[in-house]
Amino acid sequence: MRVLVTGATGFVGRHLVPLLLDAGHDVVVFVRDAARYDGPPGADVVEGDIFEPATLDPAMAGVDAAYYLIHSMHAGGDFEARDRLAARNFVDAAESAGVGRIVYLGGLGEDRDRLSAHLRSRREVEHILASGAPALTTLRAAIIVGAGSASFEMVRQLATRLPVMVTPQWVETRCQPIAIADVVAYLAGVLDHPETAGETYEIGGPDVFTYREMLQRVGAQLGHAPRIVPVPVLTPRLSSYWIGLVTDVDTGVARPLIEGLKNPVVVGDDRIRDIVEVEETPFDAAVERALREERGTRENAAEPEPEPTTPT
Repeated sequence: MRVLVTGATGFVGRHLVPLLLDAGHDVVVFVRDAARYDGPPGADVVEGDIFEPATLDPAMAGVDAAYYLIHSMHAGGDFEARDRLAARNFVDAAESAGVGRIVYLGGLGEDRDRLSAHLRSRREVEHILASGAPALTTLRAAIIVGAGSASFEMVRQLATRLPVMVTPQWVETRCQPIAIADVVAYLAGVLDHPETAGETYEIGGPDVFTYREMLQRVGAQLGHAPRIVPVPVLTPRLSSYWIGLVTDVDTGVARPLIEGLKNPVVVGDDRIRDIVEVEETPFDAAVERALREERGTRENAAEPEPEPTTPT
């Protein structure tokens, strides 16, 4: 199957592309700068910009299924408007090219819970992608645990830097985190099941925690579980500024993520487990793997360049 991956340089895309190649798919990656793409060999690289519709046409040529893994929080400003435009350009191009399926990774959260701007935008993108001719498969996930995940990085830095935390009431919100390995296993797996076309599924790991419990468990693996003191006066918006003071997570990313923490994000429909077989990763194991990969990345970055040798 010829498969297009947008967002191939992002956190999820970097893990998905090698898995698709290993499964025998013909993979096309759509990136803004082909010269800087350092993904695995074997993928066809097409350069373009999601906001320039004409550049999507070469990427969509001959594609059977297309993954949409783009969101605009890192761009700052009105990310909702940018997400809306990007999704419209994508679905129009896919429809014109005769693409059969789109696969989208959205966010967990019940519409009745007055979703945050971030989750509301993810849901709007979902509706836009479903409006075209290609059949849409949506997978909805909560916090994805892995090295490079913005939401997990925020949790890790809080657990690392604050022995005592004064936090808003969202620390008692329930969440069902999922390991990045499990996310991409589901994303790749739906291609093998035509019955998933046109369907929406919720995916999560085997554990459900409050954010307080997650912070404490991550802290325990770092050797110092923080003491957490929730206070009712620290609103999600104020706490987003607090995040900016105590972590180096970009405020433009942290703010919409923090404002979404008031919404419970727990799987209510686990039908996907009966369709795509995934050996679910326990939260503690996922955290251990993520921390190990982060340490490896830091150590590699700190290694000095080898001294040049003189030929003899």
